[in-house]
Amino acid sequence: MNSRKILTVAVFSAAMLALVALTAGMASAQSAQLQGIIDGRKGETMMVKSSDGTTVPVVLTDNTQVEEVEGGLHMRKKEMGLTALVPGLAVQVKGSYNAQNQLVADGVKFKGSDLKTAQDIQAGVAPEQAQLQAQSQQMSQQEAQIQAQQQAMQQQQAQIAAEQAKIDADKAAIAATNKRFSELGDYNVISEVTVLFANGRTTIDPKYKPQLLQLAEKAKTVDGYVIQVKGYASSAGSAALNQKLSTERADNVTDFLEQQGHIPLTHILSPGAMGTSRQVAPDNTSEGQADNRRVVVKILQNKGVAGI
Repeated sequence: MNSRKILTVAVFSAAMLALVALTAGMASAQSAQLQGIIDGRKGETMMVKSSDGTTVPVVLTDNTQVEEVEGGLHMRKKEMGLTALVPGLAVQVKGSYNAQNQLVADGVKFKGSDLKTAQDIQAGVAPEQAQLQAQSQQMSQQEAQIQAQQQAMQQQQAQIAAEQAKIDADKAAIAATNKRFSELGDYNVISEVTVLFANGRTTIDPKYKPQLLQLAEKAKTVDGYVIQVKGYASSAGSAALNQKLSTERADNVTDFLEQQGHIPLTHILSPGAMGTSRQVAPDNTSEGQADNRRVVVKILQNKGVAGI
């Protein structure tokens, strides 16, 4: 083979290797996956802390598909809104990195049970806390039985010891959950509006709409703002009904802010129904019940953005 042919073969081989390397690089840049805990939201960007402790900025867009999955093979799926992506939620993100090394999310998946836990953290009522209260009541009953039934004292003492161990384990779990909540990004409250509702009603009274529109306009002047929406109910009626009412009230206010206030869903942080938690007035009067049937809307700005 003469020198010209050798040179031609070498140039062709180098070009093919470069093409393969370029193709592999493009393929690797097309998609990426991330698993972790949502650590905070700043506008359309959410911060996700992975298992190795690193925090990755994830950009949400109107095309980001959010799904709740259940089952061992995650075969059951439910399409959700961007407002479901609350701090403390464990998520799996698929997307691609942009020039700013941000992961632009094509899809975000999470378990329904993880969403419930994150919402309970936001409400300040973790499921372990309710379980702890039930066990504490059971322990009191068992102590009364010990006094009344001396012959069964040893057996009941053993049961008490087992219950105490379970309570201690639940306390540790609650402490760990609260620690995770306390480590979430801190926010400044820029402005706030409270919308009251009639008994059993979920529609917005027209007199509150100008206040909501003013809040929406003010939010647009705040750098990196998010709007938090929390719905509440009075304790009158069943727990299931109150949960439903607080959900629909929060959803209606969120829809109004999006449709009439022109606030993108990427800037709305809605933990959903708060039920009868955090009552602001006694429910034994009609006036107190009226104060508790409410939706609280706040403009939040991450303290890191504010420079504090």
